[in-house]
Amino acid sequence: MSEYILNLLPLHEGEREEFEAIAPDAVHVCARSSTVTPEQLAAATIIFGWPRPEVMKGAVSLKWFQTMWAGTDEYTNMLPEGILFTSSSGSNSRSVAEHMLTGLMAVCRRLPAYLNSQRSHVWQDEGTMKTILGGTVLVVGAGNVGSAFAGLCQGLGAETIGLKRTVTGPVEGFSQVCAMDELDTLLPQADVVALTLPHSPQTAGLMNAGRIARMKDDAVLISAGRGSVLDQDALVKAMQGGKLWGAALDVTDPEPLPPDSPLWDVPNLLLTPHVAGGMRLEITRRKCVEMAQENLRRYLAGEKLDNIVK
Repeated sequence: MSEYILNLLPLHEGEREEFEAIAPDAVHVCARSSTVTPEQLAAATIIFGWPRPEVMKGAVSLKWFQTMWAGTDEYTNMLPEGILFTSSSGSNSRSVAEHMLTGLMAVCRRLPAYLNSQRSHVWQDEGTMKTILGGTVLVVGAGNVGSAFAGLCQGLGAETIGLKRTVTGPVEGFSQVCAMDELDTLLPQADVVALTLPHSPQTAGLMNAGRIARMKDDAVLISAGRGSVLDQDALVKAMQGGKLWGAALDVTDPEPLPPDSPLWDVPNLLLTPHVAGGMRLEITRRKCVEMAQENLRRYLAGEKLDNIVK
């Protein structure tokens, strides 16, 4: 029986043909997540892309699903039993890392305050600024995004320390890699603390009031994994009390952030609406396509797939 590949990726001209060349005996159906039919879902043995989680129970023939995002928690308990499930982890690493660095530099240079002055037509010097040259950047979550961000910080002269649940050796971009249980020890040493963790029962509320208190008074906090990792109320209270130089958050809990959240009004706190990743850069979209193609080659050859979700 030939494979029925339902391809929901945002393909450009010529890319369908690339998939067909890899699997010439398969049926290839390209569609959009918003227009996919129950019949297509029921026939699919392989799905690439981002179908709505609630429709996935209808994929009764499915053997393998590769989502086009790194995060997979939305599909928990939504997929047919026993299928192969892979992610596109690493596809948007450069995009998220650049966004994190942009937020960090903006806060170090007090750009939120200067933007407020610009809008108010006020010519005002906000005083001292901050550099990461010679500083220590602690990345909580030394995965693909954390590694890419750490590499950019190294290029600006920072020492970088990564935290992982399991340490098996060096990780690109980091001066050293430590186990996650060293977080409390390392927080007081860091000039920048960057959170790049996914949501899980183990990570929810990890950066709580006690850990924020352990940070340097003039440290910068960056959050670009999942909003649930950070205790936002504790951050607001700490920063309103003069703790931290600043913060840049691309993720919050909940999303969208309610209009009455106190986060909106904290000085030198930069908020962006979960836009660091996604398909906003062409290199991300193409990387996602290439990852699906490589895993398709592996799948047809009976080899182990990359980015298996356990």
